Amino acid sequence: MDERLSNLTWLRTFEAAARLLNFTKTGQELGLTQTAVSLHIRALEARLGSKLFYRQARRLELTEVGQAYALTVRQALGDIALATTRLFGAETAQTLTVRVPVSTSALWLAHLLPEFAARHPAINIRLVSNIWTAPEPRDDMDADVEIRLGQGNWEDGTALRLSQETIVPVCAASREQPVLVSELLQGPLIHILGYEDHWARYFAAHELPYASEHARFSVDTTVSALQLVAGGGGYATVLARFAKLSIIRGMGIAIAGPEMPFQQSHYLIRRKASGPLRPEVQLFEAWLTEIFARSDD
Repeated sequence: MDERLSNLTWLRTFEAAARLLNFTKTGQELGLTQTAVSLHIRALEARLGSKLFYRQARRLELTEVGQAYALTVRQALGDIALATTRLFGAETAQTLTVRVPVSTSALWLAHLLPEFAARHPAINIRLVSNIWTAPEPRDDMDADVEIRLGQGNWEDGTALRLSQETIVPVCAASREQPVLVSELLQGPLIHILGYEDHWARYFAAHELPYASEHARFSVDTTVSALQLVAGGGGYATVLARFAKLSIIRGMGIAIAGPEMPFQQSHYLIRRKASGPLRPEVQLFEAWLTEIFARSDD
């Protein structure tokens, strides 16, 4: 065994610190002093020969290497804990509540969940969706895992970016696809509420004029937009990951123009009051990071 992997205590401390981004809170969770936590991290960095955190006056931030290592360590510790429970504890199925934006759920994540279930048959998933970026105040359902689409500037938790997103225009598969982006201006165009600026940004990137009144339809979800597109209702701009998977799964749409960078990303949310991560949460979050990275390639 590689000697750098010999101290599991340091790895456990690192996982908690990477999750909480605060040595004092890490010590409170693990029953250690802040000094002990700092010593564990410094010892691990020395053993690995690489810096894992950027230490600033009032802020702790993972380095790129630290981010990658944290996900690997989290999954490994989750595997160990889950295997221990299966072998030596009561073998009862664990249930995770996962909150996701409705379009991300319906057009992407729900189609990939069987892969996670095949890897971890003892973990059940309860998938709940919300239309807007963050849950409404009346939605007090606790979620074990929460994904949001936005710019990562929410105040109720720490946001860990999962993706780099792009958008593409789509049309009905039966429709003749535009040869030039300028042909999209002829419409009809579909707006998605909350993302009304998609078309303006898309045409501006190609130095084309656009007036919002060009939009014939407005819908409240990407799911509805794609159904409208497939039915011949016009063009819509959607996340490329949604379009590509919808095409693979046989929805009657086609990509009608080049991709364009999108200013928002998918983020994994860490609530400020969250305690230690359950093993099944660690496994699911590690899997999420894997599938987002896979589709970004």
